[in-house]
Amino acid sequence: MCGIFAYLNYGVSRDKRYILEALYKGLRRLEYRGYDSSGLAVDLGAENFTPVVYKAEGKIDALVEEVEQFANNGQLDLDEKYSTHTGIAHTRWATHGRPEKRNSHPQSSGVENDFVVVHNGIITNYKTLKQMLIRKGYEFESDTDTEVIPKLAKYLYDMKDKPVSFFELVTEVMKQLEGAYALLFKSTHYPNEIVACKRGSPLILGIKNDQQTARMSSTQPQQRSVEYFLASDPSALVEHTKSVLVLEDDDVAHLFDGEYNVYRVDRESEGNDARAVDRVTMTLQIEVSQIMKGEFSHFMQKEIHEQPESLMGTLRGRVQYPSSHDILALVGDANKGGLKDSTGAIKLGGLQPPINHIICKSRRILFIACGTSFNAALAARQTVEELVEVPVMLELASDMLDRQCPMFRDDTAVFVSQSGETADTLEALKYAKDHGAFCVGITNTVGSAISRATECGVHINAGCEIGVASTKAYTSQIVAITMWALALSEDKMSKAHRRQDIIRSLLLLPSAIQRTLALEPSIMELAKELANEQSLLLFGRGFQYATALEGALKVKEVSLMHSEGILAGEMKHGPLALVDEHLPLIVVATKDRIYKRQQNVIQQLRARRGRLIVLCSENDEEMNDLENSDGCQLIRVPQTDECLQSVLNIVPLQLLSYHLAVLRGHDVDRPRNLAKSVTVE
Repeated sequence: MCGIFAYLNYGVSRDKRYILEALYKGLRRLEYRGYDSSGLAVDLGAENFTPVVYKAEGKIDALVEEVEQFANNGQLDLDEKYSTHTGIAHTRWATHGRPEKRNSHPQSSGVENDFVVVHNGIITNYKTLKQMLIRKGYEFESDTDTEVIPKLAKYLYDMKDKPVSFFELVTEVMKQLEGAYALLFKSTHYPNEIVACKRGSPLILGIKNDQQTARMSSTQPQQRSVEYFLASDPSALVEHTKSVLVLEDDDVAHLFDGEYNVYRVDRESEGNDARAVDRVTMTLQIEVSQIMKGEFSHFMQKEIHEQPESLMGTLRGRVQYPSSHDILALVGDANKGGLKDSTGAIKLGGLQPPINHIICKSRRILFIACGTSFNAALAARQTVEELVEVPVMLELASDMLDRQCPMFRDDTAVFVSQSGETADTLEALKYAKDHGAFCVGITNTVGSAISRATECGVHINAGCEIGVASTKAYTSQIVAITMWALALSEDKMSKAHRRQDIIRSLLLLPSAIQRTLALEPSIMELAKELANEQSLLLFGRGFQYATALEGALKVKEVSLMHSEGILAGEMKHGPLALVDEHLPLIVVATKDRIYKRQQNVIQQLRARRGRLIVLCSENDEEMNDLENSDGCQLIRVPQTDECLQSVLNIVPLQLLSYHLAVLRGHDVDRPRNLAKSVTVE
């Protein structure tokens, strides 16, 4: 959703041009989160601390042009030096009010810009606060929920009969707000200070000085020459610093005089009784190269091709054989046909006794997720049922909350989220904890809200994913859940042979995906044939129902073509009416235990002159007749264990959706109306 970025330099001389470039760069690193307008606020001058606000509708380049116009007109001195300065910036994804300049952030307390605020989230009680402020004489210019925040800050400031600190003032404001938010405050009354607070939405503090350490106390004075960065996402920080501190819900961070202090606010208490807390800094594990496109045209294409490496990251240190724990050596041995007489094991740090016993004794396991993460859980559900032998249910987080789904103390609830900050999934997590369920998290983000709030979990270690349409995180999620099931079933002797087959197949996946990626030229030709179509249907069943759903989701996300994933067993209960010689149909029919049933589906579609594209196993000779007789197109992929086949089968569909989007002229990495991290309900 919205992106927040701030830069504060203390005792480090920077000119206005450098400060603005730092803000622009931070916003560009957050573009993938989705946005429709942007803005920033900086000081008017080195001796004039009044915030000056610049906003623009559309891309960040429009904001840059807006600022340059002021500079060219002599209203902004880009060469002016600042030994200390605070700047805040924002990319907005519209929720309240259209994507217009007046609705962009920063939002202001009034014409004098006494207080300016950037906000990620939704304030649910903004109408009540707005009515109160209107009665007090405040005029509103935007349609946003955010505008009440700086105006409330000014109202509370003007009501004080004695000075209060910026932190104390923001704490009072924070206690009046309901909903989810990450906020940054800047004020002419508190020059060279920033106050940040959060509840529900992510916010990270980056620290850069000449003597960075891996661990710092958030309540001790820091170096007198220091630069601070605040951002919604680590990708905006990594090229500046790897030393970061993750703010937790109800935290308030106060940056001033070269120091930072973090306080915990009790929202229910009267008065200002916030207490200082330690938040230990951590070192980011991502590299600058991960947030660059490199030789690829788009991040989505790059991330599709990174899947052999991302799967290695998911497996690394977790697949263990007596001969070696090194993943490169094990993958090499497996590809040479080795390890067949050796016993492998899966070791997950978050599943040590007694945690694994608690999960195995559950009444049921519920996977709770949204979008692509839900599809990943669906792809691995059958594996969990088979190995752990506990009933498994899947829930869309929003639907579960709407229904107030019954949940019990002997349930295990598994929350799957790439970002670990998905709003609906977080709300479902709170619901599950309130009902006493044992909560597990599966995320790609260390230190995320879900990873902090759950009792244990698995980090998928897929690496930074910039493209809005998830690709490598999806395949790593399937592998991570499969390994989770393998680890839980370690003591089941009846599953020993099956477990070894799956573990060896895991080691073969990276090379199999590499071979699948070689299909890209033929997928590009297929995309050219389909580029002008209006609809696409995908049929799958068993493990491959998830492939049909995820393939359809990718096509609609980035190519803006209507597509629908259909459970093949339900074909005759309605969808068959759509079939004719014009509508393209993709049938996922790789070899598995229900292969014969899927062949029956193909025959029924042929009988109705369906325009067939069949995704099949590369060694499936039965499909040759189909290709020769009907002109049906085949996409042949390597064969692996049926529980992991969906990892390979999705790759051609990811490539198809990517090339369709390019051919149809759409923004691949930032699809219309979509955001990478959905931090509002």
